[in-house]
Amino acid sequence: MDSSNSKPAAEVAQDVSPMFKIYEDGRVERLVGNEIVPPSFDPKTSVDSNDVVYSPENNLSARLYIPKNTNNPNHKLPLVVYIYGGGFCIYFAFHPTYHNYVNTLVSEAKVIAVFVDHRRAPEHPVPCAHEDSWAALKWVASHVDGQGPEDWLNHYADFERVFIYGDNAGGNIAHHKVMRLPREILDGFNVVGIVLAHTYFWGKEPVGDETIDAETRASIEKMWQAACPGTSGCDDLLINPFVGSSLANLECKRLKESGWGGEAEIIESKGEPHIFYLLSPTCDSAVAMRKKIAPFFNEI
Repeated sequence: MDSSNSKPAAEVAQDVSPMFKIYEDGRVERLVGNEIVPPSFDPKTSVDSNDVVYSPENNLSARLYIPKNTNNPNHKLPLVVYIYGGGFCIYFAFHPTYHNYVNTLVSEAKVIAVFVDHRRAPEHPVPCAHEDSWAALKWVASHVDGQGPEDWLNHYADFERVFIYGDNAGGNIAHHKVMRLPREILDGFNVVGIVLAHTYFWGKEPVGDETIDAETRASIEKMWQAACPGTSGCDDLLINPFVGSSLANLECKRLKESGWGGEAEIIESKGEPHIFYLLSPTCDSAVAMRKKIAPFFNEI
């Protein structure tokens, strides 16, 4: 074969391995998190799932999860809106790791869950994922009067007991969405709690026992720059919530000196790596973490 007229392969413009690479022609090669699984009834957990479109204009879906033994519309279940992580850039809401985790969580907690998919950077830079997640919240809230497009939410979701759950970058998004709620109230949609798991917050200066390794910090900062090219840096409010923001507006957690009188609990899993509870969901620490989180949805 004569390759003299073939186009040369595009050069890598930005290497954010082991997560992804951006090529000079604009193509993004994701190195992890590309698998997806369809919704299904899971016999191990007796949880059923179904995909629904919440944003036709952006072709975005959410996956609904419900315990199979739910058959009494007079007994409403707490509603958990879950926003996934991946540094804003990798994974899908329908990745098998997440699918399996949410099946288990829904089974143990006896809740209805709405797992939100969103557009990914760098093709769709931050704050696109934030905007999509807000659109998903509004779509969920459209079921408050029992007249929404999805019967599971109309019949079984308790909109007086709504929780937002976010991990990694999803925790970042969840924080910003709950901060937005007091300014843009969704009638009848009562968010009473938030779970932030291994949240993707960052800043120029390390906090607590956060790594001080220069190479590691540079790698994380490079990923943030790729996800949000217009950022002012690692002290941007979108990545560092302690810059120019009062946490007093966050109506479902209390941090010291925030000015809000709620309650918060910190779950620490000593010696475990980032998102270990997703990667090793049956390990002792992951089980212990779920046993703390699951009852939280039924205590309020």
